[in-house]
Amino acid sequence: MNKILKNTQLAAATEGDPRWASVVARDPEADGTFYYSVKSTGVYCRPSCAARRARPENVSFHMTREDAENAGLRPCKRCKPNQASLVEHYAANVTKACRFIEESEKVPSLEELANHVGISMFHFHRMFKTSTGLTPREYALAHCAKRIRNKLGHSETVTEAIYDAGYKSNRRFYETSNELLGMTPSNYRAGGAGSEIRFAVGECSLGSILVAQSERGVCAILLGDDPDELARDLQDRFPRANLIGGDAEFEQLVSKVVGFVEAPAVGLDLPLDVRGTAFQQRVWQALREIPVGSTASYTDIANRIGSSNSVRAVARACAENALAVAIPCHRVVRNDGALSGYRWGVDRKRALLKRERQTHEHTH
Repeated sequence: MNKILKNTQLAAATEGDPRWASVVARDPEADGTFYYSVKSTGVYCRPSCAARRARPENVSFHMTREDAENAGLRPCKRCKPNQASLVEHYAANVTKACRFIEESEKVPSLEELANHVGISMFHFHRMFKTSTGLTPREYALAHCAKRIRNKLGHSETVTEAIYDAGYKSNRRFYETSNELLGMTPSNYRAGGAGSEIRFAVGECSLGSILVAQSERGVCAILLGDDPDELARDLQDRFPRANLIGGDAEFEQLVSKVVGFVEAPAVGLDLPLDVRGTAFQQRVWQALREIPVGSTASYTDIANRIGSSNSVRAVARACAENALAVAIPCHRVVRNDGALSGYRWGVDRKRALLKRERQTHEHTH
């Protein structure tokens, strides 16, 4: 085969691989997800390597560093792909801090956490937020909420649940109970009895849309074809809450959400009542940081929260999101860019992404 033609075909194959874009961008978030090698030098590198960009016809991709080394390639002396990356170093420290939080009877202070991992408070706070999408305190509160929810569901009394969850006094728990649970512990234990949730159903180009709001903020945005089915879904989520149909003032809130669905550029600045485990909140925060008009893969999200082995758990967290569009799980796609399952239907996901891309192109 003509050498020029062969090189052209090899270059086209590399440039058509979605991993090549990460190499061109020197994307540090892609580090650890794959490696690339350069035939002309016999070395392999991280995607973020700062060395001069290789010619695409000389590039091959490898899933692991072991694959690259088994092919007879040497690690690059510049990016040192055979050593722990900064992202991996962050992940190890964050994991250590998370374990400390989860094993503590009370919320550790920032100073205690920083001392536990052996770095300064400023650097630790920035590293933790970068890796998880949550501050250390937000993570600790989310974990406490999960622990107390589990105990409230299995203990005979609220007091017993409080002590079983690790609190040494009722007062310490009640000082933060509303922040943790969104209601009093007695009401939570009774399935939300006594709490009020206002809701209304509207129509948009994607079908029916239900918006619900607790005292803390918007707690559900549900999409579907059948308004009655959406109302039943809300009732299942809050089985003993007092559900109140929205009045004219509340209808304006629904209109605001519908306006965002139709024109994403307007933004959605609403207080949210986000209820989930610490892991779910990390995922959902990462989703909210994906810009309008952009997408990310489940692997990308797992890496961003410092949990590269949790791709399936990320997908589950996306599926359990009850705040459509406000927490944009529709912006998460498969590694090859293809659309995968969406709680409210792949057709709606496709329509939302198309609308956001058009909005992004128009504003730029």
